[in-house]
Amino acid sequence: MYIIRSMNQKQVFFTAMGGRVKFYFGNYNITSDAVWLAAFMAKAKIKNVLDVGIGTGGVSLCLLEHNPDLEITGIDVSKQMLDECEKNAKLNKRKIELLNTDILNWKTSKIFDAVITNPPYFKGSAAAHGAHHNVNLTEWTRACLKRVRPRGYFYAIADSAVISEIIAELHNGKAGGIEIIPLFSEKKNTAERVLISARLGVKTGTKIYSGMLMNDKTILQNGDII
Repeated sequence: MYIIRSMNQKQVFFTAMGGRVKFYFGNYNITSDAVWLAAFMAKAKIKNVLDVGIGTGGVSLCLLEHNPDLEITGIDVSKQMLDECEKNAKLNKRKIELLNTDILNWKTSKIFDAVITNPPYFKGSAAAHGAHHNVNLTEWTRACLKRVRPRGYFYAIADSAVISEIIAELHNGKAGGIEIIPLFSEKKNTAERVLISARLGVKTGTKIYSGMLMNDKTILQNGDII
């Protein structure tokens, strides 16, 4: 993640994607996961997106830099995170519909061309900002799939240690056409993160692509997966 600090009397922020996307420093600052997930789905032919657990807006704002015409709805259980997301959206002159709700019990009939999520896979004590912790990823993935239109898309990035939970539920939820890209650090020969996509109601098989380095400058600066 390339971070550029800009400080004056009025604001303190950092940037992603070669300086094109800005974020205020806050209770939770985005990582390269957000840039990778946005790049992974940047070329999808979609009109509207649900960002589940949007947090401070990292994935959505990077995605809007790729495709400014997208209609994005973001949901999160943390009002504090949503307030920070709204500020970041204004900083980038973007519009995102924000809902303070929980994907696990959201009562709605809305469906979307794509659902994206960087799920809260970390375990431990709940953070002060009230975001999800210790989530059952099977239930989380199932709830996300309910919001995907037929033949629509599901996209996620997760720690490699927990992807089996997500993939198993994609299969149970009648999603196919699964695509997987492992992401490695330069110091390890095992993947640290994994990008996953699937299509609801599609029966085609799974593709696993060659791994990529997490600090790949083509992605982090330009946001392009070639």
